[in-house]
Order: sequence, then C-alpha cells, then structure tokens
Amino acid sequence: MNFFRGVMGGQAAGPQPSGAETIQKLCDRVASSTLLEDRRDAVRALKSLSKKYRMEVGTQAMDHLINILQTDRSDSEILGYALDTLYNIICNDEEEEQDENAQKQADDLGTQFTEKFIQDPEHVTLLLTLLEEFDFHVRWPGVKLLTALLKNQGAQVQGIVLVSPMGVSRLMDLLADSREVIRNDGLLLLQQLTKGNAAIQKIVAFENAFERLLDIITEEGSSDGGIVVEDCLLLLLNLLKNNSSNQNFFKEGSFIQRMKPWFEVGDDNSGWSAQKVTNLHLMLQLVRVMVSPVNSPGATASCQKSMYQCGLLQQLCTILMATGVPADILTETINTVSEVIRGSQVNQDYFASVNAPSNPPRPAIVVLLMSMVNERQPFVLRCAVLYCFQCFLYKNQKGQGEIVATLLPSTIDANSISAGQLLCGGLFSADSLSNWCAAVALAHALQDNLTQKEQLLRVQLATSLGKPPVSLLQQCTNILSQGDKIVRRGSKVQTRVGLLMLLCTWISNCPIAVTHFLHNQENVPFLTAQISENLGEDERLVQGLCALLLGICIYYNDNSLENYTKEKLKQLIEKRIGKENFVEKLGFITKHELYSRAAQKPQPVFPSPEQMLFDHEFTKLVKELEGVITKAVHKSSEEEKKEEEVKKTLEQHDNIVTQYKELIREQDAQIQELKEQVASMSSQNEQTQATITQQLAQIQQHKDQYNILKLKLGKENQSQSNSQGDGSQVNGLQTEELTQLKEEMEELRKQHTLLQTLLGDKDALINTLRSEVAQTAGSSAGGSENAELLKELEALRSQVQSQSAEINQLKTERQELLRSSETGSSDVASTTDSSLDTAKMAELESRLTALTAETERLKGETKSLSESRADLEQQLASATSTAAILQTEKAKLQTEVQESKKEQDDLLMLLADQDQKIHSLKQRLKDLGETVEDEDDLDARDQTDDDDEEEEDEDED
Repeated sequence: MNFFRGVMGGQAAGPQPSGAETIQKLCDRVASSTLLEDRRDAVRALKSLSKKYRMEVGTQAMDHLINILQTDRSDSEILGYALDTLYNIICNDEEEEQDENAQKQADDLGTQFTEKFIQDPEHVTLLLTLLEEFDFHVRWPGVKLLTALLKNQGAQVQGIVLVSPMGVSRLMDLLADSREVIRNDGLLLLQQLTKGNAAIQKIVAFENAFERLLDIITEEGSSDGGIVVEDCLLLLLNLLKNNSSNQNFFKEGSFIQRMKPWFEVGDDNSGWSAQKVTNLHLMLQLVRVMVSPVNSPGATASCQKSMYQCGLLQQLCTILMATGVPADILTETINTVSEVIRGSQVNQDYFASVNAPSNPPRPAIVVLLMSMVNERQPFVLRCAVLYCFQCFLYKNQKGQGEIVATLLPSTIDANSISAGQLLCGGLFSADSLSNWCAAVALAHALQDNLTQKEQLLRVQLATSLGKPPVSLLQQCTNILSQGDKIVRRGSKVQTRVGLLMLLCTWISNCPIAVTHFLHNQENVPFLTAQISENLGEDERLVQGLCALLLGICIYYNDNSLENYTKEKLKQLIEKRIGKENFVEKLGFITKHELYSRAAQKPQPVFPSPEQMLFDHEFTKLVKELEGVITKAVHKSSEEEKKEEEVKKTLEQHDNIVTQYKELIREQDAQIQELKEQVASMSSQNEQTQATITQQLAQIQQHKDQYNILKLKLGKENQSQSNSQGDGSQVNGLQTEELTQLKEEMEELRKQHTLLQTLLGDKDALINTLRSEVAQTAGSSAGGSENAELLKELEALRSQVQSQSAEINQLKTERQELLRSSETGSSDVASTTDSSLDTAKMAELESRLTALTAETERLKGETKSLSESRADLEQQLASATSTAAILQTEKAKLQTEVQESKKEQDDLLMLLADQDQKIHSLKQRLKDLGETVEDEDDLDARDQTDDDDEEEEDEDED
C-alpha cells in the first residue's frame, strides 16, 4: 500500500523514485499480480501518469494494457482504465500552451504508438469486440480510442475494420445508443472511418445510415440544432461526395424530399446564430454534392428533377430573395441554385419566372445582375452571381434568346431595367471587374448559338450627344483600339481580356460576325500591332488572345471581303508577324498559370479579383480552336482549295443525306398519321360492335317480353273459353272429359301400333338369335348362355302377346263405353247407367295404368337383352377377326417355311459342290506327294484335345 501511496502522491520516507521507475514497477505489478484488485489499482495508476509521462507509459505499458483487454474481459472497470490509458498515449490533443515544435513531436509520438498498436490487426478486432459491451465505462473510451487510431493512421485502420467480420455494423450500432455522449462520439468515429474510403462509405450507407442521420438531424432541430447536427451533416458529406453509388441510393430512397424542411427559414434577421449559419452552409453543400457538375449527367438531371418536384428549388429561391440573410449563406445559396438549374430546362424556366419582392416586382435575374455589376458588393457574392447567370444560360437557347432580346431596339423599355442594359452598363463601366464579369456573362448568352450571335450584331449603342449610334461590336473594338479615355480605362489587363474573350466567342463559327469585324479597317492593324510587339509579361496573355482573334478571322472567313480574304490575312501574318511567332504567341494562352485552374471546373473561384482572367467555357473554346488555327495558318492556297472542294463535296453529301432524312421524317410522319387513323378506326369499329351487341341484346329482350305477353294472352283466352263451357253436360259427363277420353283413346291406339311393331322386331330378333345359337352350338362355354337367352326371349314373347291381347280387350271395352256414352244423350233419365259407366271408366283407368307400367318394364328388359345381344355379336366379331389374323399369319409362316426349305436345298447343293472340289484338290495333293489329313483324322484329334482339357480342369477343381 505504501507503494501506491507514493504513486498517488502520498508522502513517503526516503528518496522518491523517478517517473520511469514508477511506471516500470506498475507494469511489473500488472504483469505479475494474481489479484484482480491489484491489477486494477496498477492500471488506474498508469492512467493517472499517462498524460504526464506519455512516452514512458506508451513504451513500457502498451503490451501489458493490451493483455489486460484480452484476459480481464469480465471486469468492466479495469477495461475502462486500460482503454483510457491507451487513449491518452495515442491521442494528439492540441493544447494552447504548446508551440509548433512540441505539437509536432506529440503528433509524431501518437503516430508511433498507433503503428505499434495496429501492428497486430487482432488488436483492432479486439477493440471492435469491446465496443459491443454496453457498459458506459468500456464503450465510451473504446469509441474514443478507435477514433484516435483513425486520426493517426486512417488508411491502415480502415483496412483492418473493412476485413473484420461485422466490423462496420458494430460501429453503426453506436448511432442507436440511447446515451448521447456515445452517440455523438460515434458520429465523430464514423466521420474518420468514412474519409476517402468508398467501400466503407457504401457499407455504412447500406446499413441504413441515411435514415438514422436524418432522424437525428430532425430530432436535434434541423438548421437550428447544435454541434450534433453539424457532425451528422459532415458524415453525410463524407458518404455522398464523389460516391455515385451512395448518391443514387440517397435519391432512390426519397431522402432528397426530406431535405426541404431544412431551408424553411424566416425572413427576419433574428436567430442567425453562428451554429445555424454553419449548419445551413453544410446543408447547402449537401445539396450541391447531389447536383455537382462533376457527377454523371444522368444522375445530376435526375436529382435536379427530384429537387424541383419536391419543392426544394422553390425553397432555395425563397431564401435567395429573402431579406436579412447573412452574406455567406446568400452566396452559398446562389451557388446552390446555380447548380440545381444548370442544364435543366424545367428548372431554368422556373428560375426565369422568379420575381424579387420589390415594388414593382423585378425578375430575380435582374436583381442578381445588379449585384454583379455593383463594385461595392463582396467579391465572392459577385462571383456567385456570375456563376448563377452562366448556369442559367447553360444549354438554354430559350434563355439566351431572352437575354439578347433585351438588347435589341424593338424590345427596349425605357421605364424598366433589363438584363441587357445591366450587362452593357457593366461592360463599359470604370470597374475592370464589372467589365470582365459583364463580358463573360454576355459571351455565355452567345455560347453555341449562331442565331443569337447574328441577332447581337443588330444592337446599337448611343455613345454621346450629336454622334450617330454605333454597334455593340464596334464599341467593343473601339475600347481596344482607340486612343481616348476609353483606352486608358481599357488598358487594364482584366478589361481587355474580358473584351477579347467576348469577341472570340462572338465571331467563332459565325462568318457574318467575322465579316462585320473585318469591315472595320482599324481592327486588323491593331491586332497585328499587338501581336508583333515585344511587351512585358503581363501583356503576353493579351497578345495570345489577339492572335486567337485573328486566327478565328482566318478560319471562319468566307472571303466575302476582297481586302481580307483568308489568303491575304495569312500573307499579312507572314510579313508582319511571322508564322512561327504567331503560333508562339497563340500558345501563351494555354501556358498561363490561371488557364489550367479555370479549366478544372465551371464555377469561377478565384482568391482575388486580379486573378479573375479566364472563364471555364472559354478554355474549352481555346482547346478546340488552337490546333485548327495553327493548321489554317500553315496551309498553302492549294491545300485550302482542296479542303474547300472536300468541304463542298461533304456539304453536298450532307445535303443529300439531309434530304433523305427529311423524306424519311415525312414518311415517318405519314406512317404515324396512318397508324393513328387505323387506331381511331379500330376504336370506332369496337364502339360500333359494342353498340350492335347492345342493340341485339335489347332486341332479344323485347322478343322475350313479347313471348311472355303472348303466353299471358293465350292463358286468358283459354280461361275465358273454359268458363263458357262449364254449363254444358251430356248424361252427367262434361264436354271436356269426353274430349280428354278421345285423346286418351288416340294415344292408346298409337301405343298399340308401336307395340305391334316392337313385337315384330322381337320375333325377328329371336329368330336371328336362334340361328346364331345353332351355328355356335359347338362352343360349350357359350351354349348354356345362349340357351338361357332363348328361354328369356320366349318368355318375353309370351308376355308381349298376352299384353297385346289385354290391350285389344281394353280397346274394345273403351269403344263400347264411348258408344254407350254417345247413345245415352237421348235417355236423360237413366242416371243409374251413367253411374255404372263412371265405375267402368275408373276400372278401365286403373287397368290402363297398370298395363302402361308393365309395358315400360318390358321395354327395359328388351333393352337389356338387346345390349346382351350386342355384346355377343361383338365377341363373335372379335373371334372371327382373330381367326382371320391367325389364318393370315399361318399362311405367311407357311410361305416362309417354303422359302427356307428352298434356301436350305440351295445351300446343300453348294456344300456338295464344295466337298467335291475339296476332295479333288486333296487327290491332286496326294498325287503330288503331299501328306493330307482327312477330316475324320482332324475331328479325332480335336476330340482328344478336348478330353485332355476337361481332365486338366477336373484336376484343378
């Protein structure tokens, strides 16, 4: 205990041990103590010394601390002390009182200990396992330690975590921890983990990171939240920046829609704390990451569409036009809106319709241009407005036409400020930055748009009172070439570069503009003088741009001006400048240090206004034209003629192809029209068929109703006739009953005739069966059945005959009854005879019913006997066919036997001939003295050999 008192600061007698000695003793105690309490106290002491004696603790105790993490997993307290100690020796905390050298040494020390810790990847895996512990004293220091390792050796630790099973998933669980300290430090850990590693970024994203982070941002108050919101946004930027897979996953997961509420800010200036400004700045950067020009065009267009549909673009425009917004937020919002509308026609059209809340309302584009040409506005804000204007005109010919139209005489409104007026004012103002921005903005209104280049030639400017107006093109060249006050203002490099870029963009790929430019007799001498002079370093860029402008005049020259044809301009260059010198001066543009910076990305980002010289789209134009101009200058007149001939031929081919394309388009249109007609006729046909079907159904319904009404009418007529005949009776019998009796008599006559016919058929059937039975009497199996069948048929015949007699008797009685009924009409008083006739009638009815039932039964028996007969006939036919088949096969076999006998006889004859030949040959051999063995001798020898083999087999058995 005295030892620990000394370590912890207690007083002890004797000399005090040094820090290194104390640490060595503590390390020995950690390694050798068997009691957990002793080891825990020793680790606690090392933790207290780890900050002051960082080098000694890290050198001597790291292995012992790692061993504690491996062996004492059951005690969370000692694990917490060990993790805290490792964190103290690895973490590079910046302290104010340290100078740069001390801080650098501390950083190097942390890097060394980190390398020592991760030499064995199992140590990092062990740390990841410890993060699964829920105990606060283990999980929190573990998170801090892993964060420090990532800060010092990020790539190596990322590789270990990436190959560790469930490594990233364990770290993602930190975001779900209910303790805010661990969750917030988990955010810092994931920030370090996802830096520059696309594989880990994808895993984190697919571990539902977007959902969790957006939930945290919402819970913390979105843009009004604290540092936790900032950490979440930084992590989101890490996951999305330069990662197309995660960007697509973010868009497909409908997370863009959840960004809209972030930008719902008030119009007043209250509540803009420093943290809110930081959060909103990061949120705007997050939007820009999704629509960055460096992304694939398809992905960018899809995100732009989603932002417009969910109302995010509208919300950003609201911030853009709001009052009281901080300058840096306004600048970043302008940059964000720029990239959301860049290249998207729908978004560009919406932005053109946005008006500022002023009186009278002005378009947002006009308000922004007013800020761009105002030299009192911040430089970064003016750059942002220029970028916004460029993005608005990017691939937007409709917008380009609207801007150029505000400069044309027919559309100028003296009572309002237009975009064209602002651009012209900035182009000729005293501020060189306004000159450059206006020139570049106007150049973007002409980019890849031949129609607007020609329209801009119509623009006329009033210079001063009493002087005629001059064209815009002429005024731009005057600023460059004339020697009045305008020259002194235009002598600034920035102004001249801006005007030269505008002129190069304007006349490129526009022969009419080239002709207008060359029509001014002072332009070509000015350009040749500028190129041929030996000016200073600052003027080299101007010389290069002048060479480019002159080269464009050669390359796009249509030879319409006799004094300035292509050939004469090339001769002028060769005499005044020299072809090699001209090409060298042309190369000054691409060799300028600011050229490559502007060519990297579309957004104009410059550290100072003086370095704002090149535009991104202009660098593309230079890259496209430099080579062709160099070739055009070096080409001879003969080569020019050949090229012109080739061009004409190609133009002719192109015209032919265009004609065929137009013909194909017309045919396609006709085919499409015919298809539409066929579709319409098909639909009409279907409608007609449906109408016909419906009408047929209605007709059938009407028929059914008619039949029902007809039946009802018939029943009513019948009931009326019955009511009329109720009073007529003859001898107590109604007329209806007599009619019924007559009908029954007719039916009985028909039945009798039918029974007679059936009786004749049965007699014929019996006779036929008798003959068949007589023929098949030899068959003992079928004889008994046929005999029984004959007996049944005889009985059936007798029953039918007796039944026929009864029917005849019944017929006779019925006729007598009818006669008596007819004669009884004269004797009305004899009621006794009538009652007797009624009794006879009832008896006759009962006998008739019984006889009918008996007849039905006999019909059934007759049917069954007919079926039995059919079965017998089928069996007989089967036996007959079988016998015929057997007879056929017998004949076939007999034929084959005869053929076989014949072939056998032929073979015997051949064998006899062969034996005769063999015998003759043997005889000849014997005559010649050869020894010949007979077949009998050979057979005997073979038999002997067979016997010997059988004996050998028996011996072996």
